Amino acid sequence: MLKPLRICACLLAAVLLSGMFPCQAAAVSTSATSAILMDVDSGRVLYEQNADAKMLIASTTKILTALVAIEEGDLSATVKVSREAAYTEGSSMYLKEGETVTLETLLYGLLLCSGNDAAVAVAEGVSGSVDKFVDQMNEKAKALGMNHSSFANPNGLDDEKHYSTARDMAILACAAVENETLVRIASTLQITIGGRTMTNHNKLLSYIDGCIGLKTGYTMAAGRTLVSCVERNGQRLVAVTLQDGNDWADHQALYEYGFAAYPISRAAVLGQPLETAEVLGGAEDTVPLVAAESFAWPLAEGEKLTTEVELDQPLTAPLSAGTRVGEAVFRLNGKEVGRVDLLCGAGVAPRLEPALHQLHLALPE
Repeated sequence: MLKPLRICACLLAAVLLSGMFPCQAAAVSTSATSAILMDVDSGRVLYEQNADAKMLIASTTKILTALVAIEEGDLSATVKVSREAAYTEGSSMYLKEGETVTLETLLYGLLLCSGNDAAVAVAEGVSGSVDKFVDQMNEKAKALGMNHSSFANPNGLDDEKHYSTARDMAILACAAVENETLVRIASTLQITIGGRTMTNHNKLLSYIDGCIGLKTGYTMAAGRTLVSCVERNGQRLVAVTLQDGNDWADHQALYEYGFAAYPISRAAVLGQPLETAEVLGGAEDTVPLVAAESFAWPLAEGEKLTTEVELDQPLTAPLSAGTRVGEAVFRLNGKEVGRVDLLCGAGVAPRLEPALHQLHLALPE
């Protein structure tokens, strides 16, 4: 048995050590069969669990349906509801055969009510048939780099040819949140449009500050599926959980972990000086180099970006402000993670003395 004095010494050592090493964000885990947490702007994966397993995805499919429809269709266009659409099984916005609805109304029914009927009506309205629309979905998925996904319908009903992975769905979500129209619809809590009042099924909009959507899903075979996005302090993260009976809590935990463990670090700000460079033959010896665009990267505690300037050629006066002269390359642990163009932050005239000397040489004696 430890003596009281030794116990006190151990406790004191623990207290001192805790002061020396700041608390790090606690590790996270989920109840999901497959899950991922990704930073939107960098694409960096902050957490993953079985993220490349091919899974049924249920109604999270409708993120892709909405994205294709918004890009290819006209929100104000009207769609006549077919019998096939009106009698589609599963969740519904309660369309009636023969009624006329705008594409925008259908998209609210798709993303808020998770209407399988809306998905079919959207597909028929945009592409003329479900089959043609599904072809467009698969083309879009391929273009986004969703290399382990296949889509057989616009609503997510179970099909052996309809599947994705948590990683692919995160890639889709990152693309979807760049579409302002999709975000506007997916983040709406409730709306009355086209004579219908619709309420969003996504409880995270109320549970998590900064949540901007995206989509819930469920079938008996797929279980509960959820894709969401949260924005805080200019940083956006997307979370995906597939076959997760505790998805609301898991998404909350993933975001608390992600924002705490991987805060965004801004390495370059549009229009702000990033480095200085030597100028040959100039009235000024150096010129500030400003970033042509902003660059940020999520960093864990102890990580640091390094910046290397790569000039196209040595800088020689005269130089005009705004001229592109090279790039700043950002690396993490020696691996390149991004680069931005560098511009002259000021004009630099030639040095006066050499210029007068050249003029003197050109004059007759």
